[in-house]
Amino acid sequence: MYHPYFRGKQYELITIRENAELLSVSGFIPIIEPVREALTGLDRALAAVCEKRGQAIVIVNPHHGEHAGGGDGITALLQDQYVDNVGISPGILLKEQTTIDDALRCFEIHAQAAPTLIHAGFTDGAQLAERLGRRAGEIRHVFLDDQSGRLYRRNFRSEQRILVRDGFQKRRNRDHPPVEFFSDLHVTYEEEGMSGFGDYLTVGDDFSEGGGPAYAIAIHLTFIDSNNDDAMFVHHFLSERQDTPTDPAGKFAEALRAMIIELDRPDSPVLETLAVQEFREFHRKGHYPGLGYVKKLSMQHHIETLANYLGR
Repeated sequence: MYHPYFRGKQYELITIRENAELLSVSGFIPIIEPVREALTGLDRALAAVCEKRGQAIVIVNPHHGEHAGGGDGITALLQDQYVDNVGISPGILLKEQTTIDDALRCFEIHAQAAPTLIHAGFTDGAQLAERLGRRAGEIRHVFLDDQSGRLYRRNFRSEQRILVRDGFQKRRNRDHPPVEFFSDLHVTYEEEGMSGFGDYLTVGDDFSEGGGPAYAIAIHLTFIDSNNDDAMFVHHFLSERQDTPTDPAGKFAEALRAMIIELDRPDSPVLETLAVQEFREFHRKGHYPGLGYVKKLSMQHHIETLANYLGR
């Protein structure tokens, strides 16, 4: 069903860990691309997923971050700690520069653990499908929408086909509109010939090691509009001050106040999730938890919103 794509930064992994039960109950399967050399946070997130009898896909050959070009440590973690857990699937990222031999070598290393192929720019799909033979139809395939066209996807017929599409428009915070379209893939994925869908939550696909000082503070909340064919949109609540990088706590309070005004409207389409309730508590107390925690709550709200919609 739903496959949220996480880069394995601290608060992404905390989001998975703290929402492991919701992810499991909802049948949601996170995809994790580890980007930090230290794997303690990843191990804790996977342990939480397993404890709640959930599932996850862990990319063993990341393209971004400190494991780019060599994921031996990730492979060792999975084989040492999770090789007997059927819920944890090694993910093999197939980029444009990946060769057939590279792909098959990685597949064979993880063949006993039901690997997932993540198609992300690889072009020789016909030959790969031929070399895999019947196994190509028995495993899960994840297609990154902007890096794998319809013709390419035809090479991989399987009951487990996932389409991941980026709904979050990356730009400077101050340039976000108040509301914009996010996605309709949660409604249309079956029409795309898929058994499931994914996105990059409210973070987006663009990867950066760390951001600079924020001139504007933004809180991103997705919502499903029942008056617009159940399409998903995203609210961007911005601070009033946007000219200097000073006083992030005060700017968070400004963005939070704008969010509370919207949430208190009687016809607000934003779901009153546990994440929203925590935002309300910050507003009541006048507390600033830090931008990482704000991002975590935004991602949690997105997961809760989809769980509520798909669980109806």
